[in-house]
Amino acid sequence: MNTKSCFAPAHILLPSAQIPLEKWGCIACDQFTSDRDYWQKAEAAAAGSPSTLNMILPEVYLEDGDADARIEKIHAAMDDYARNVLTRAVDGFVYVERTEQSGKVRQGLVGMVDLEAYSYRRGAPCAVRPSESTVESRIPPRMKVRTGAALETPHIMMLADDPGCTLIEPVAAHKAELPKVYEGELMLNGGHIAGWAVEDPALIAQIEDALAVLGSQEEFDKKYPDATRRDPLTLAVGDGNHSLATAKACWEELKKTLTPEQAANHPARWCLAEVCNVHSPAIEIEPIHRVLFNVDCAAVLLSLITWSDSNMAGCSFGGSKQQPFTLAGPHMSNVLSFEDPTAPLTVGTIDEFIEYYLEHHKEARVDYVHDEPAVRALCKKGAVAFLMPPFAKSDLFKGVVMGGVLPRKTFSMGHAEEKRYYVECRKITE
Repeated sequence: MNTKSCFAPAHILLPSAQIPLEKWGCIACDQFTSDRDYWQKAEAAAAGSPSTLNMILPEVYLEDGDADARIEKIHAAMDDYARNVLTRAVDGFVYVERTEQSGKVRQGLVGMVDLEAYSYRRGAPCAVRPSESTVESRIPPRMKVRTGAALETPHIMMLADDPGCTLIEPVAAHKAELPKVYEGELMLNGGHIAGWAVEDPALIAQIEDALAVLGSQEEFDKKYPDATRRDPLTLAVGDGNHSLATAKACWEELKKTLTPEQAANHPARWCLAEVCNVHSPAIEIEPIHRVLFNVDCAAVLLSLITWSDSNMAGCSFGGSKQQPFTLAGPHMSNVLSFEDPTAPLTVGTIDEFIEYYLEHHKEARVDYVHDEPAVRALCKKGAVAFLMPPFAKSDLFKGVVMGGVLPRKTFSMGHAEEKRYYVECRKITE
């Protein structure tokens, strides 16, 4: 087994060709967390057929108090599917094309991430890093699902900073010669998806060579000349941060029970994920805005200036300085900017102010909203918002490299229905 690369070919399991994709594939467990109606519709859509829905615990149900019974059912479904449903396998990668609502096609490669090359601890010198801060309280409920599970199925999307299009696009150019392993529509407006098996040793070698270059010191130094830390970065998590963190936490627990020889090749050392190129036109990264409730706009502005003065952040009216943003309230909307910001990205500086503000105003609360019209509508009803500037794709890796991670809720990749659906599976027990 190739243990050199942080992203490797895998023994990927797929359901028999008779199983309809629109019943098998299902959206990530952490979507529609306030919308039980969506998940009831998903159950209706999947009824009467094997489905990845039966292998996950939608987070909308976490507070119901029946998680243990649900997890028992999940593990039973996995055992059944491993024996009777997942009758096809790809040894290598799966090249995926997902058609989004805009009509753009998002290209990706499904393989396995080496959890030994990843850490969710901020500032750890590893090749695979989270893009956003990991909320550790979200890990234990997911660990219960993964611990004792026979299989995994991924909604994790990793990003490569590949402006030269060396990793995924050359595989796409060969897709006519590759065996197609699935194609169809995904349930509940998930759109169209197709997958091809990448098993040709020459193509696999090409993928591994491209990864090695992307993760090299030379390439890193060229891309990030201002980085203070010199640890090369190969992949950043775009979506599914907490699922990858859960896989890592489970692996660390399991590893304590294994000999070094066992640990070197145990299937739980890896985690399935899809890698996309952040520079692809189909990857749209939108900023997530900050909205404050139970506050007065003038008081927030006054407090912002006081905070800026004491932190020497140089906040002033107009967008000409380093970090511009818009402060909007029920009756006003002003562009301001920081001249000497306290964090690498605007959102980080604003978050430091909001933390300070919430400490001094216990009645206030913050929410994170990524649709600007929705933010403006909340302002009309009395909320005060910090609207972030458009999110430059280059800022994603820059923020991870310079700041260790991006502040949580910095960006959103596409609409909920465009997130990765569970399709491929892999065995994680011996």
